[in-house]
Amino acid sequence: MAQGRRVERVASLIRREVSQLLIAGIRDDRVTDGIVTVTEVEVSGDLQHCKIFVSILGDQQQKLNVLEGLQAASGFIRGELGRRLQMRRVPDVVIQLDGGIEKGASVLNLLNELKVQREFNGNKDPESETI
Repeated sequence: MAQGRRVERVASLIRREVSQLLIAGIRDDRVTDGIVTVTEVEVSGDLQHCKIFVSILGDQQQKLNVLEGLQAASGFIRGELGRRLQMRRVPDVVIQLDGGIEKGASVLNLLNELKVQREFNGNKDPESETI
């Protein structure tokens, strides 16, 4: 149980540090052109591997450019994590796109459209509707 808490703590620290690096540490123009949010960090039980999930706002080309920039900066990110967290062994860093926020926004849009449609149909004369 203690190891599980340790992994969660390391993931939380990595998330915080990577978020700060996104604000002021990574100078790649591809990364600074988009709005990037760290949504989740998964660390393996042996602390040797780390997946950082990010959400990127923008069109498809912007997302690809930002993701390429982040992946190119993964060595820099790993080095900064080692320096800032002072870990004996810094995990290998993999950056992945998280589409969860977009999927959630899409579902909300569909629900709003359904609500508008129901309100519109509710205001119509019920006898004029066909089934």
